[in-house]
Amino acid sequence: MLKIKELINHVAQTCLNILITGETGVGKEVVAQSLYAESNRSKNNFVKINCAALPETLLESELYGYEKGAFTGAHKKRYGKFLTADKGVLFLDEIGDMPLSLQSKMLHVLQSGEFSPLGSDQDFKTDVWVIAATNQCLEENIKNKTFREDLFYRLNIIKIDIPPLRERPEDIPALIEYYFKKHLAEHPKTRAEKPDKLTMERLCSYHWPGNVRQLQNCIKKLMVLNSWDKIFEELPNDTYTTGTSSSENISQGQLADSGMHSPDYQLNNDPGNRRLRIISEFVDLSTSSEKLFEDISLKKIKKLASDKVEKEVIIFVLEKVGWNRSKAAKILKVSYKTLLYKMSEFDVNPPIS
Repeated sequence: MLKIKELINHVAQTCLNILITGETGVGKEVVAQSLYAESNRSKNNFVKINCAALPETLLESELYGYEKGAFTGAHKKRYGKFLTADKGVLFLDEIGDMPLSLQSKMLHVLQSGEFSPLGSDQDFKTDVWVIAATNQCLEENIKNKTFREDLFYRLNIIKIDIPPLRERPEDIPALIEYYFKKHLAEHPKTRAEKPDKLTMERLCSYHWPGNVRQLQNCIKKLMVLNSWDKIFEELPNDTYTTGTSSSENISQGQLADSGMHSPDYQLNNDPGNRRLRIISEFVDLSTSSEKLFEDISLKKIKKLASDKVEKEVIIFVLEKVGWNRSKAAKILKVSYKTLLYKMSEFDVNPPIS
């Protein structure tokens, strides 16, 4: 996220078209607002339009405006978003849902800056900074012929991809602190309390399928219910991340007494050393005690364990769907791009036919 913030500061003054990608609820509009605030257009309008929320004909009239009498119900002239956002920012949310018939007209405006309202023969010139956002994989949409390739490259001059909240759990405490203060001001009589250490651990280990928006809604709900237990009751129990730390501790004496440093020690054949067999998957137990304890890090082991489980689950799902990555991404509830990244990270490749 710090890299994203640095990128925002770096490109905000360029006014190059930007495509923001990420799952629903990760904060794509927040990034767009930050780009706007850091740019030299911040004194002009920030205009947002949701391309998925309007039918095709209404979306076209909202974008380009219309003349009086252009269609039934057009009783007076109306300016569109491109003129309203002139010298400012036009934020096209859910651009992946824009109908193909409108994509060609959008491409023309982005290329020339010119457009004509519905029912008008006059061309208008506009100077807008276009920032688009989507939770879809537009590259896949291009293959499926539902999104124009030329429009994609026109929008995708700068790309900002926001990772889902489950991939950045270290952000959760700061987000909770921020939203707690924000909504506490709106509910001054609430008896809600900030999470204690155990509650914070549970919050950080939760999968957050709805991302930051879901977390914010939980804080809003807390202000009314005044109970973290009630919040957890409404969260699905099967969406907690793996690799949570155990309460069991292994002392140096226990490790030394186990005889693990003996050259003829057969770790896998000793049923009494289940813990050591698990640890041996992530730590070299044949080293000296000093070196061993330098290598043991809960954070490191948690990451290795989580990666191992994720890799096996990804391979399992891909095999079940015949290595159809789009289907696998939907089943795993991750974006198509995230799945491709994970496959590359874990060196997961389809079998050679």
